[in-house]
Amino acid sequence: MPASRRTGVSRTARLRDNCRVRLSLKTINDELERLGSGAVLTKGDGYFYFQGGEAANWLDRSVRVPTLQSLTLEQWIGQYRELKAKNDALVKGNIASKDSATHLAKPAASNPEGNRPPAPKPDVAQRAAGKRSGGGVPQEQKAKRRPEPYLRLHHVPIFVRDQDRSLRFYLEQLGFSLVIDYNYGERGRFVLVAPPDGAAVLALIAPKPDSAEYKLIGRSGQAVFVTEDVTAKFQTWRKRGVRFHHSPQTVTWGGIFTSFEDVDGNSFILAGWDDLTRKIEARRRTIAQKAEFERRAAQELEIAKQVQARLFPQTAPHLRTFDYSGVCVQAREVGGDYYDFLNLGPQRLGLVIGDISGKGIAAALLMANLQANLRSQCAMASDEPERFLRFVNRLFYDNTTDNAFATLFFAEYNDHTRRLRYANCGHLRPLVFRHNGALERLDSTATILGIFKEWDCSTRECQLFSGDTLVLYTDGVTESFNDAGEDFGEQRLIRALETHRQLPPDALVASIVDQVKQFSPREQHDDITLIVGKCRGD
Repeated sequence: MPASRRTGVSRTARLRDNCRVRLSLKTINDELERLGSGAVLTKGDGYFYFQGGEAANWLDRSVRVPTLQSLTLEQWIGQYRELKAKNDALVKGNIASKDSATHLAKPAASNPEGNRPPAPKPDVAQRAAGKRSGGGVPQEQKAKRRPEPYLRLHHVPIFVRDQDRSLRFYLEQLGFSLVIDYNYGERGRFVLVAPPDGAAVLALIAPKPDSAEYKLIGRSGQAVFVTEDVTAKFQTWRKRGVRFHHSPQTVTWGGIFTSFEDVDGNSFILAGWDDLTRKIEARRRTIAQKAEFERRAAQELEIAKQVQARLFPQTAPHLRTFDYSGVCVQAREVGGDYYDFLNLGPQRLGLVIGDISGKGIAAALLMANLQANLRSQCAMASDEPERFLRFVNRLFYDNTTDNAFATLFFAEYNDHTRRLRYANCGHLRPLVFRHNGALERLDSTATILGIFKEWDCSTRECQLFSGDTLVLYTDGVTESFNDAGEDFGEQRLIRALETHRQLPPDALVASIVDQVKQFSPREQHDDITLIVGKCRGD
């Protein structure tokens, strides 16, 4: 049997057979050291706690058992692992993870399956013109505002003679929770406790007998605890042995209060006010309602995210002369950018990219509407592309509000002739990188969708050759900006594509997205959508 296997068996036996192991702090700490935790188990008065190593920053590190032999060695290690998992979860819960959802289409190469128009809608002509011209966030608004540094009360110091004795009082008699218990060695021990409700934290400090702070033990600091039912709390604590100075008393200003001492004679007030109680209850209800609303909203948003993910292409029809891939990296959970790969029949592929006005859920709903219109009418796209797009515009116009519009680029690729027939409806001009190094742009052939009820467009054709690269993108690529307010811009996009043009489409797409994110590492302000296609020989 290999040595590593023999070591594993003996360790399991050592952990599970408490009769063969003489439990001591050294035994447990040796096992923690073998696990590589760096933490050690330390004894308090009536409880034990982990400190140092991975446990150095834990908020909850105590195990409340009377003796070391209350648990087996295996159970002690289990306690350590449970506390570690609990504290790791607490840390993760406090980190705002707003990573944008990313939807990648499968690369085709790897998938063998395969008259004058009337006036526009009110109040949108100017906004639409801004969209067509590539207008984005004003430079003076691009710099992200720095948040104000947070400020809160950390703790209230309570001077005590014996921290273990005081800790038992606050935990067992008052029902407080242990926040942190850490021994700094010569610098002393740091103990924080907190009441069941609220954010107040008490620091139980044991000053040296010859210090000025030691003389403050037993003196009233007039710290006030507030509760909604003073009488009930008074009766509960008194049964646990808490020393009260008097029974709850009602005073002329409408409140009720009493006072009590801890084991060192430190005095506290327990009070309640009718008006304050009502405010506390109202605030609790508000917080609970807000939490439930946020929970439901998050759940619904997650469902919307999953639904929209299915609206992006799940497969890509295989072509003999054209490899392609696409991606949409959304700035929020859901967004308004759209791309699609449409099967238009034998040797025919529809490439679609669009940008819906607005952001978030509203834009996502419009995106779903546009996607449904395109897919429901695409049967006529190959034979009558102009008529196909007129139907799409009419449906989008009829089913959306006055301020809704979309830019759209639609192209039909013929796998036999390598010809691209396209209509550019107010979208950013796609780029065609020729195999000889030349660069061409596919200009607009129509205005944006959704503004005019009676709308028309024209199509153009572009012949592709082996080695040519076609790139479609939205303004989330070129208008991403850095801390200096500079846009990523078309020129940076062109240089990045020229640098990495030898990559296959899926790798080239990932490379461009990565460069945009490196250029603009802060919060993403707009969806980033990109399609790359490469023409190849037979």
